[in-house]
Amino acid sequence: MDGLGIHDLALFTLTVFVLNATPGVDMLYTVGRTLTGGWRAGLAATLGVCSGCVVHTLAAAFGLAALMAVSAWAFSLVKWAGAAYLVWLGLGMLRDALRSTAAAPASAPPLARASWSQVYRQGVLTNVLNPKVALFFLAFLPQFIVPDAEHKTLAFLALGTWSIVQGMLFLVVLVALTASLRRLGGSPRLARALNAAGGLLFVGLAARLAQAEVQA
Repeated sequence: MDGLGIHDLALFTLTVFVLNATPGVDMLYTVGRTLTGGWRAGLAATLGVCSGCVVHTLAAAFGLAALMAVSAWAFSLVKWAGAAYLVWLGLGMLRDALRSTAAAPASAPPLARASWSQVYRQGVLTNVLNPKVALFFLAFLPQFIVPDAEHKTLAFLALGTWSIVQGMLFLVVLVALTASLRRLGGSPRLARALNAAGGLLFVGLAARLAQAEVQA
């Protein structure tokens, strides 16, 4: 990709892999949805998360994410919107777990109430409303673009696309592994426990996201 002014692509690939393997909101959301809804829900979450990354890539490429890097007000607005959404999502899963305590028949599959499209939309919002992802794209991608690159926007888009595809492959493998573990147990009690654990997980993620600060 020398024609785009991109350098050290191998290092970029390795760094993206390390970042993908570091537990964060996207990974935990995908794992949680796979545990509660199976591999289809996990793939829906993966597609949602990656769609959100497309939004961040476009924002970074065209300079829109720069506002969040310099404006504490804009950062806080997105931060609290994301935290509120995660709390709402977590409380919904906890409510589903409580409702299913006496109502779920023994033969019912351990699936969350959310449909494929709902899981996808939640994945998009979980990623888009995480300002740390926007700041990551804005701060990380330029490290691999030469200062005098003629087409910086194209370079941003190329690196963003590379990281999205790599991240998607990582999450697909993670979904497959998680779904295999999920098949080891299928009791209604386990389903309720997974929903409750997922709900607590998302509330915890909201608290973590709310603590994010703009880095000077």
